[in-house]
Amino acid sequence: MIKKQLNLFLIAIGFFTRIPVTKELDFSQQNLNQASRYFSLVGWLIGVICALVFYVMSLWMPISISILVSMTIGFFLTGGFHEDGLADTCDGLGGGWTVDDKLKIMKDSRIGSYGSLALWSILSLKFFLLLEIAKVDLIFSTLNIYGAILIAHPLSRSLSTALIYVLPYVTDGDLAKVKPLAESSRISDLLINLFVGCIGLLLLDGIFWFVVLSQLGLFVFLRWFFNRQVKGFTGDMLGAAQQLSEVLAYAVVLSSLSINLGVMT
Repeated sequence: MIKKQLNLFLIAIGFFTRIPVTKELDFSQQNLNQASRYFSLVGWLIGVICALVFYVMSLWMPISISILVSMTIGFFLTGGFHEDGLADTCDGLGGGWTVDDKLKIMKDSRIGSYGSLALWSILSLKFFLLLEIAKVDLIFSTLNIYGAILIAHPLSRSLSTALIYVLPYVTDGDLAKVKPLAESSRISDLLINLFVGCIGLLLLDGIFWFVVLSQLGLFVFLRWFFNRQVKGFTGDMLGAAQQLSEVLAYAVVLSSLSINLGVMT
């Protein structure tokens, strides 16, 4: 049983990251479907590494540089998997008029103006939100930058994975990476994924419900928006959902810290 779960976790790591895994994996479509239960656990792995990199760098470098290095390591770990999805989604939804046009543009490996602007915006937001969280921590620390990173990475992957269960898959390409998951996903795997992704919320004190409600609101909005745009979802759109969820988590944490600081002063 333990060996099987470890195999599923390693499949999830291989699916979402560039981290080398053993070639002895028992890989199959069914196992990939079940591995979705550990997608948020992969988020924990990435979050822990990014937080650790930030800590080490902050011992001898400015906070701003430490955040940039931490973000860069995150890109290397995932190969920009989710950022690429965001860029393709924005190019497709921004440049296409019909559903077919939008899906066709998303499949294009070239990046357009919408994708470029989206990447610049999301990366800038991540950097400045984390920087401001770090600044507030210097004055009033209840939930520091490490907590923000550890909450956002697994939680955002839980949200994006959950969209698979409420929307139909709309890309016809047989080589699309997320297609096997879309065709066969079990509720038990979703529940495990959500549980693991939400464990980080235990780090929260008075802002638990703010984070939960904001993420739920984003989930409802994205379900409506994706359905309105293409009548379902694509793998790229799940990447976009992860990025938006991560940034939203940072924004809520910063807002809560700022409000608490205002109350205390």
